[in-house]
Amino acid sequence: MSPFDTRVPAVVLRVDRNPFHHGTLGAVRSLGRAGVEVHVVADCADSPVGASRYLHRLHTPPPPGASPAQVAEALRRVAAGLDGPAVLVPMDDLGAIAVARTRAELTPRYLLPELPGPLPERLADKAELAAVCAALDVPHPVTVLPDSAAEAVRAVATLGPPVVAKWSRPWLLPAGSGLRSTRLVRSARQVRELYARTGEAGGRLLLQAFLPPGPDRDWFFHGYADHRGVLRAGGTGVKTRARPRGAGLTAVGRWAADPGVRAPAERIVAELGYRGVLDLDFRRCGSTGRYHLLDFNPRPGAQFRLFTDTAGLDVVRALHLDLTRRALPVGAAVPGRVFVAENYAPLAALRPAPGGRETAWHARDDRAPGRALWRMWGRHAAGRLVRRPRRPDAAGGGPAVPGAATARLPHQADPADPVGLGDGERAGRR
Repeated sequence: MSPFDTRVPAVVLRVDRNPFHHGTLGAVRSLGRAGVEVHVVADCADSPVGASRYLHRLHTPPPPGASPAQVAEALRRVAAGLDGPAVLVPMDDLGAIAVARTRAELTPRYLLPELPGPLPERLADKAELAAVCAALDVPHPVTVLPDSAAEAVRAVATLGPPVVAKWSRPWLLPAGSGLRSTRLVRSARQVRELYARTGEAGGRLLLQAFLPPGPDRDWFFHGYADHRGVLRAGGTGVKTRARPRGAGLTAVGRWAADPGVRAPAERIVAELGYRGVLDLDFRRCGSTGRYHLLDFNPRPGAQFRLFTDTAGLDVVRALHLDLTRRALPVGAAVPGRVFVAENYAPLAALRPAPGGRETAWHARDDRAPGRALWRMWGRHAAGRLVRRPRRPDAAGGGPAVPGAATARLPHQADPADPVGLGDGERAGRR
């Protein structure tokens, strides 16, 4: 007998327009294989996700730049066609924040974790996260929020150069503006030009000390905080290859247990009362060995299926089981298991993986998305090369960060550069 309440469907929400967000496909497959009816609210017209055998139905997403109220309206339209309440699975920061803001309107049509509405937005906000880390004594890069261009220039001189420049609310960056969620700046000119664009960014500019990249330094934690606040499913992993190199989404990652990565997650969940799925990014300092928390994403990370234990449990399945008040099976961790996004690291998908491997697109029981990927990816890449305009460094505030703490949302890449083929990535969609 299935441990899942298969009478309760799942609605997977993705607000950003990235057609190659493999985390969406991961959620569809994970719940679909468990016998759950899966609906997707996202733009999948040119996405391999729409080819999955486990997808029950696609629904029209909210319009680009949608407000939380518009997101809630789109979700209410979907709920009107369902026989009962559904488990809602936001797959990007903007969706998670919109759902948290409109929670009262969405229940009881949707089953949602019990948590304070402002908390997901507070943790996704880069400036707020710095304050949370300081209050909870969680290692975090030294951060300055300048109140003037002159103060920003002084911060560059004090912290670097180079320093990492971030917009505190990357999900609000306007499409086509050339602004990127995270940049590396080296000069007074660059930071002045960046600060001058604060009015159009939708959030504050913050400057952080740069932690250099290196082997075995980029880590992540995925987990699910159940209705009692206990962390279930998930695990700690190390990023072995990124796209773009050293700074972007996880192209290849490996499950590797490390208490130093898990402990901050447990502290934040306990102190703030967080409930639901979480995805944290860390950078290990080469000189001190401390793991600095860079990003807190209040939803599943794109590579969440890496952490599938011996009982078949992952964070999305844990969400459905917990919200339908079903017992979560107890399995063992599988250290050494590897995740590969084939469109970013095709050769890695062919190498031996003694601990097991999870591929983003290809699956023996769901072959159509993998075949569709290469057809669509080839057209997309060719189109990007033909259409991509040159953008001056000044527009983005300098070169892309080579391994800096980005609010990467591989699911939330810049709409002008949704899959990281270029040098920009907009956070809010990982």
